[in-house]
Amino acid sequence: MTVSEQRLQEALTTLKSSGVRITPQRHAVLEYLMETMNHPTADDIYKALEGKFPNMSVATVYNNLRVFLDIGLVRELTYGDASSRFDCNTAEHYHIICDSCGKIVDFHYPSLDEVEQLAEQVTGFNVSRHRMEVYGTCEDCQKETQH
Repeated sequence: MTVSEQRLQEALTTLKSSGVRITPQRHAVLEYLMETMNHPTADDIYKALEGKFPNMSVATVYNNLRVFLDIGLVRELTYGDASSRFDCNTAEHYHIICDSCGKIVDFHYPSLDEVEQLAEQVTGFNVSRHRMEVYGTCEDCQKETQH
């Protein structure tokens, strides 16, 4: 069993133990999220699966994403005014975003716990989480501008 197959099985087990019925569409949306790892929008997921599920609507995709969010299987990423993107990598990590095409890539860096502690000391807030985004131009877009 590959790592992605194992992750999918673990996610399906989590769904079952949460009392969520596993419909073919729900299974397909989850499998797509885990296989692509490219932070798709709900519309991207819909377009990728509409051939396999012609009766599935964008609303069905959104409803399934809400279920996955509630259970903690995916994270919703919101950047500016663009559509939400969904990430099934729920481990602590950061994102780098291409200014040209909008591609989002994961990168790992030691957690910035010191920043949270400093923020608490300086502001008196009780910090619950943080998010770091790095912006630039991806390799594909760099190549396009060089030609």
